[in-house]
Formats: sequence, structure tokens, C-alpha cells
Amino acid sequence: MNTLSPLTAISPIDGRYASKVEELQTVFSEFGLIKRRVAVEIAWLKALCADQRIGEARTLSKDENMEIQAIADSFALDDAVRIKAIESVTNHDVKAVEYFLKESFKGRRFEDISEFVHFACTSEDINNMAHALMLRDGLKLLRREQEVVTGLLRAFALEHRDVPMLARTHGQPASPTTIGKEIAVFVHRLQRQAVQIDAICMPAKLNGAVGNFNAHHSAYPEVDWPELARGVIEGVFGLRQTPLTTQIESHDGMAELFDAISRWNTILIDLNRDIWTYISIGYLGQKTEKGEIGSSTMPHKINPIDFENSEGNLGMANAIFKHLSAKLPISRLQRDLTDSTVLRNMGLAFGYSMIACRAATKGLGKIRINPAKLADDLENAWEVLAEPIQTVMRKNGKQNPYEQLKELTRGERITHADIQRFIEALELPEADKMRLCSLTPSTYIGIADKLTELIDT
Repeated sequence: MNTLSPLTAISPIDGRYASKVEELQTVFSEFGLIKRRVAVEIAWLKALCADQRIGEARTLSKDENMEIQAIADSFALDDAVRIKAIESVTNHDVKAVEYFLKESFKGRRFEDISEFVHFACTSEDINNMAHALMLRDGLKLLRREQEVVTGLLRAFALEHRDVPMLARTHGQPASPTTIGKEIAVFVHRLQRQAVQIDAICMPAKLNGAVGNFNAHHSAYPEVDWPELARGVIEGVFGLRQTPLTTQIESHDGMAELFDAISRWNTILIDLNRDIWTYISIGYLGQKTEKGEIGSSTMPHKINPIDFENSEGNLGMANAIFKHLSAKLPISRLQRDLTDSTVLRNMGLAFGYSMIACRAATKGLGKIRINPAKLADDLENAWEVLAEPIQTVMRKNGKQNPYEQLKELTRGERITHADIQRFIEALELPEADKMRLCSLTPSTYIGIADKLTELIDT
């Protein structure tokens, strides 16, 4: 049982669902973290060498720059294995990266600058940037899956924007809508949260043991260290410099990102539950999959398992995201290590989110509207026209219109004929009366079809 496989993995992320999150392995794995640590160390070294005020680091030739950069760009699994072997001796993960790079420099023309690897840095300088890069890269993959879900919902909403459906508030029949418009509500909500996610640029720091550039300034007081660090953080990696920190970057940006993703996930949970309910009441059906079994004992069943799977995994993702966002911004005094082990679980939250998106995508690809059921429910809900009737009565100054319609319709089975008789007995302008008489539950949808098109604005 020493080999990791779908049958031996403890976590379903690395077991049952491993194939669904394969792209995340190079981002949130130990390899992914080490690879990005190497990239940060190399970028910092090159920045030091490029600054004329740091003479001992010396200017690198174009070929030397390319050769050093290649160490980061070509970093492979064997390199990570070597670093882990060094760590088994040092018992320090970031120091092992430093020693690996110095080892890699031996016998090469730039061996003379090896002591500027990790110069004036604390481990957190390297780690916080590596984590920020992991989040940036992982987010690109997750956002791609989120956009697939949103795109399917958008297409469904626009296609069915004028298909009438009986709405349900508190589970009871309510004013009609269209099925497309109700899905468009989710598209709008998901798009809004996506904008907030995309607006977040991960913060990072590269300012030493307690954030004051102490060691840097003691060695080279004439260097503008905040500006040099900014060049690496923002210029090389496209992150955002945090100017004031303790030993650690404060993780507030991480909390913002995790909360934003969690909100997106919560909206998808809401969608999953609504789709599940529409399937349950027959408004939506599911395309059968050849060979798929819905129940081990009831052959007729086609269960909404994709939406259930999505909901469950979103719950797991949000549980982790919420712990991360609540815990990470808190650190005792200038530094404690409670964030270190917690940060290693970022990939789990992203993994569960990605699995959930793909499950929803699969489910959305199978749903079909049931026009007959939609029409039948509307035909049996004439009482919903009490709303427009009493509204037109109000417009014309009639007394107690709400109470009159309540007396007629509340808890009663109302037919088309009942509604027509009530309207005919009203003293209303002929145009208003004709408009009310022409209404049916299927046509009483307001401007739902036009509102659906707002998702493209």
C-alpha cells in the first residue's frame, strides 16, 4: 500500500477525483511550491546583480542571465527530488532551495555570485511570493472552469428567455416568469462575483526578517531597497507590493480572494439547488446517459447526481476557504507558524471548487426543459392573475381591491371562467378590462424576456 493511487489515496482530490484536477498538480503540489520558490530566488538574484550600487554582485552578461534563468524555467521533478534530499539534512525547506541553487552554480562562470542567492532574505520573503504565484496560476485554471459554467447558463437563459414558467415563492405558486430569466439571475450574480475575483491582485513582500530591510540597509545603505523589491514583485511577477509588513505578508489579500471565490461558489450552490428542484417537479428533464445507473434497485430513476456532486464539493471548498480567510490574517506579534501548515491546504479548496464546476458543467449539458409540464402548471394556476387584476383596480381607484381578490383566490382552486366572471363584473375602462381579459398565466410574464438580455450588457 505504499503507492499512491485512486484506491490508496486518503484524500478524494488525489484519489477518486484526481483526473478532474490534474492541471492543479503542478500548481499546488509540493513540486509546484518548490518550483516557484526557485523562480523567486532567481529573480531576486538577477535584480541584485543588475543594480550598479551592489558592486560585489556584479553585472551578469546576457548569456549568464539566460543560463541562470534557465535553472528556473527548466526546473523539473528530479530537481525537486534533489531539494527534498537536501531538506532531509537541513530540516529547512527554503534553506534547501538556497543550497540547491548554490550547488547548481558550482563549476559555472557565475559561481562567484552564489553568496547573493537568498541575500538578506527571510524564508517568508520567498514563501509569500511563491504562494502568491501559486494562487495566481491556480486561479487562471479555476476561472476557466467557472467561465464554462457561466457560459452554459448564459446560453440556456437566452435560448429560453421567453419560455413561461410558474414562479414559486415560499414554494407556493407565484407570478409567472420565464425559465430563461430565472437562470439569467444566476448568470448576473456569477458575473458580478467574477469581476470582484478578477480585480484582486495578489500582494507580496520582499523586505527581510521583520519587514524593515534591516539586513539589506546594513550592507548597502545607499540602495533604494523598497524600489528594488518592487521591481521584482511587480515588474517581474505582476504581483502588488505590500510596503508595510511584519516578517510575513499579512495575508489580507489571500483572505479577500478566498472570500470572493467562496461567494462565487455559494451562488453556484444556490443554482444547483434550484436546478435540482426544477428537475424534481418536472420542469426540467435530464438526457439519459447510455450505461448509467440511477439507482441500484429502481431502474426508472435518473438522479440529478451532477448537481448534488457539485453542491457537496462546493461545501467542502467553502469550508476550507472560510477557515483560510478567517485564520491567515491573524499572526502573533511579528510572526508565528500557524499559517504555514494551513497554507498547504489551498490546493484542496481549489480542487474541490474545480470538481464542483466540472460536475455542474456535466449536469447542465444534460438538462432539457419539459414544455408540457411547464404549460400544465401554468394552466392550473389562474389564481396568479389576482395580482394584475387588483393592481389595475388600484389604478382606477377601486376600494379594497387586494381584499376582494384575496377573498376570491386565497386557498381556492380558480379557473379561467372564474377570473373572466370577476373581471366582467368590474366597473373598469374598456381598454383595461380587455387587457385583463386577454391575460393568461402563460402571457403574464412582464418583461422577463427583455430582462434576460441584460446579461449581455
